Amino acid sequence: MLLQKLKINKIAIAIALTAIATTAQAGYKIKISDQDTIEFGGYIKADARYVDGTVPFADYWIGGGATGPDASQFKLHARETRFNTKYTHGEVMAFLELDFSSPSVGGNEVISNSYSPRLRHAFIKYKNWMIGQTWSTFMNTSAIPESADFGGPIVGEVFVRQGQIRYTNGGLQLAIENPQSWGGTDSTNDNLPDVIAKYSFKGDWGSVSVAGLVRQLEPKGIDKTAVGASVTGRIKTVGKDDFRFQLHHGDLGRYVGATITKDIVGGKVEETTAYTVAYRHFWNNELRSTIYYGHAEGELAKTERSHFAVNLFKSLTKNLSVGVEFGNYDVSDAGVEADSNYLQLSAKFVL
Repeated sequence: MLLQKLKINKIAIAIALTAIATTAQAGYKIKISDQDTIEFGGYIKADARYVDGTVPFADYWIGGGATGPDASQFKLHARETRFNTKYTHGEVMAFLELDFSSPSVGGNEVISNSYSPRLRHAFIKYKNWMIGQTWSTFMNTSAIPESADFGGPIVGEVFVRQGQIRYTNGGLQLAIENPQSWGGTDSTNDNLPDVIAKYSFKGDWGSVSVAGLVRQLEPKGIDKTAVGASVTGRIKTVGKDDFRFQLHHGDLGRYVGATITKDIVGGKVEETTAYTVAYRHFWNNELRSTIYYGHAEGELAKTERSHFAVNLFKSLTKNLSVGVEFGNYDVSDAGVEADSNYLQLSAKFVL
């Protein structure tokens, strides 16, 4: 009984010390026993964003984007802020992350600017297996450019978080993931999981991933097999510089561009082509820039999106950086054209 109380007290003290430490420094890993550790992480990010043009204001650009009259808008917010925790027990690891990108019920810009916590990741890993919600296996997060605008050129990226069961063996990953037929008259008939295979090649030169996707789209009255492929990478160049790229093609629908087009359009499976290119250059140890361009097209929906930007970031400390980014977002829907320029300032403190 005494030993049990001592163990409980030890855990409580460790958690309390971590809570105090997180207000001042990074690297919050607490060892509870020989097999158990708790880690805390995330970041606090503040953004000031000005948008001017015929695509209405958005906190960050995704594959959607309505057209409207020429207008300008400015906003300050910290809703991208997020926190995560990781618990490790021997070969078992559990991870949980929340952010604040969902508006709070009753929150407004008049008084509180409140935002509700939102589940981003929640998964368990054991040996070669992972189960839970996280980034799709079809996605390569290392190929996403550094940007002030969250996600950068999402229009040209695979960008999906969802439930899945994944097996990993070296560079090979195999997964079944949550199905969803977006489009048609009913999306409740999905009875087979999406199947994804990916292989990653890594070395001193960087990394390249090749992935394939097969899924059955089954909204009401439709039964279609959809396939797609992806090649992505991050290649080291001169010094600390790197080149990042993504190329996606096929029946990708909701997997690419975050709402650029649906899976089913006019009773047929949509075919999408999307790509991103980015180059990051280090001017010195504290100063760096990225220039990037993303583009995507939906063949049946006749949608087209482009996102270009260039930025400059400065590391003030190991954990704190500030940056500025200028970019343009362009929308084309069946011949209707619109675009907006934006200027964004960001400050980010990584826990």
